[in-house]
Amino acid sequence: MPIKIDRPTIIKSAGNKPKEIKEYIGRVNSNTDEVSVARMKSPSGWIEPGQTPEFNEYTLVLKGMLRVTTNDEIIDINEGEAIITPAGEWVQYSTPTPEGAEYIAVCCPGFSPDAVHRDNEE
Repeated sequence: MPIKIDRPTIIKSAGNKPKEIKEYIGRVNSNTDEVSVARMKSPSGWIEPGQTPEFNEYTLVLKGMLRVTTNDEIIDINEGEAIITPAGEWVQYSTPTPEGAEYIAVCCPGFSPDAVHRDNEE
């Protein structure tokens, strides 16, 4: 049976500045473990701790530019572009440009604080 999602849940973000995270599908809003779908709005100058997640992340930038830093390269993802970051790879997200960024993030399996493994965690 289809499940209609009436509204997202606002999730607290990590990083040096507040970022808006609206989870539509995931562990919190729909009790879905298999996948999470969230809309993000990151301000100019936002950067989050590096992480080595247990999930694949698929990101589509709707506005602005999202910087993705890995152990090997820095990749700027602009409006209309997307990136796939595989599970087990160290990655860090930031929005260094004046306009910040708005983007959709899909995680498989769904995002979980226990599965993200941020650098500042023990």
